[in-house]
Amino acid sequence: MIAIIDYGAGNLRSVQNTLNEIGATYQVLEGPERLAEATKILLPGVGHFGQMMRALDERGLRQPIRERIAAGVPFLGICLGLQGLFTDSEEAPEASGLGVFPGTVRRFPMDARVPHMGWNELERRRESRLLAGLPERPYVYFAHSYYVPENEGTAAACTYTTPYTAILEQGNVHGVQFHPEKSGPIGLKIVNNFLEL
Repeated sequence: MIAIIDYGAGNLRSVQNTLNEIGATYQVLEGPERLAEATKILLPGVGHFGQMMRALDERGLRQPIRERIAAGVPFLGICLGLQGLFTDSEEAPEASGLGVFPGTVRRFPMDARVPHMGWNELERRRESRLLAGLPERPYVYFAHSYYVPENEGTAAACTYTTPYTAILEQGNVHGVQFHPEKSGPIGLKIVNNFLEL
C-alpha cells in the first residue's frame, strides 16, 4: 500500500492528483492505524514547521513514521516533509523534528527575498535514483523560506543565495525541497521513480 500522510497540509490534493495521473493506487492516512501496512510513505508538507510537528503528534504519527522508516520502508518527504526529517528548525526552535537525521533547518539570509518561489535548476551532487532518466540539470518548482544545508545525504542541490539540499537520498529515505506535484512532467517522473524503487 502506498500511504499519503494527511496532517492537514494544503497541498494534499495536488499530491493525490499527481499519483492519480501516474495511475498509482494509494490510501490517505490521518492516523497510525494502517501505517504498518504501507510499502511506500509520502509526507507532503506546506506551512509551518512547528504546526506540522504538532499535527503529527496530535494524530499519533511521529513514532509510527519513525518506526516505518527504521524498518526500511521507502519514504518521500516533500518540501516541509523533507525538513521534518531533521532535528529542528529555525522556523520553530521550540519544536522537535522527526530526528531521522541530525541537523537544523535554516532560514535564508535576511537580505534574501523570501519565500524563494518559482522555477530553479537542480545541480546533481551524485547519482540520484529520483532523477533517473531526467536531464542533467532539470528545472523544478520551489516555494520555501527555509532550507536544509547540504549534507552527506544530498543527492542534488539548488542555489538561492546559498547552495542547499534540493534532493536527499539516504538508504530508504528520500526528500525533495521542491514541489514535484507543481513541476510538470519532470515532477511526475520524479514521483514515479520513487514509486518504482
